[in-house]
Amino acid sequence: MNNKAADQPPGPANVIDASNLNELMLTVADPDEAVEYFRSALAREPDRLEFRRGYARALSRAGRHAEASLVYRKLVDDGLANTEDRIGFAESLARSNAWDEVEEQLAQLPELPKSYRMNMLRAMAADQRKDWAAADGYYQAARDLTPRPARALNNWGVSKMSRGDLKDAEKLFQEAVSYDSKLFSAKNNLVIARGLQGKFTLPVIPVSEEEKAQLLHNLAVIALRQGKTDIGKGLLEEAIQTHPRHFDAAVSKLEALNAKVKN
Repeated sequence: MNNKAADQPPGPANVIDASNLNELMLTVADPDEAVEYFRSALAREPDRLEFRRGYARALSRAGRHAEASLVYRKLVDDGLANTEDRIGFAESLARSNAWDEVEEQLAQLPELPKSYRMNMLRAMAADQRKDWAAADGYYQAARDLTPRPARALNNWGVSKMSRGDLKDAEKLFQEAVSYDSKLFSAKNNLVIARGLQGKFTLPVIPVSEEEKAQLLHNLAVIALRQGKTDIGKGLLEEAIQTHPRHFDAAVSKLEALNAKVKN
């Protein structure tokens, strides 16, 4: 081995490798491991801007939005935040339901009509203001900007459901599931939208046994709240039979219903 070469300082390739490692930690690494990676990096070099940004993004990815907001806020206060940082800050604030602050951040950003993330943020902010026309426009734009629109469609469906527009909500949830058959929140929302319309059968969608049991249980809850006890009991019984293991929530509800009938 050439010791002289080994003693040379890191060249450009090492810088690129470090940059690539940062990006890998933010995309494919375990979220908690990524948080620890950037925390350790910052402990060594607290003034490195890429580590501060990476730490904020890693916290967001790990679902630690309140902590991410603090890191992003410091970047903003220090005058170091770029557009991506402000978008990330607004997203973390949105996850924490700090909508007044979300609006403050959005007001300082360009419109960015071609940005999926910005359209989603503006759509959700419009939902909070109950500006339905604006929300629909932003959701449509977000949906058109991505080849994987399931999340946009699901959020749009929730928006429609909050307005009482259950038929449109059902269509949007169905479309969301067609794009991402693993998105359980869209499946659940689809069943809820149908149940609120008095449709007490599961739609034809791909589900595991456990998912099917959970959906039947949730549909039963809607039926019971509407005073449709027989339908609710039948759905609970089917949920218990379907679940691959003991389904305590459904069993407890069914036992309570049966005890009520006896009394």
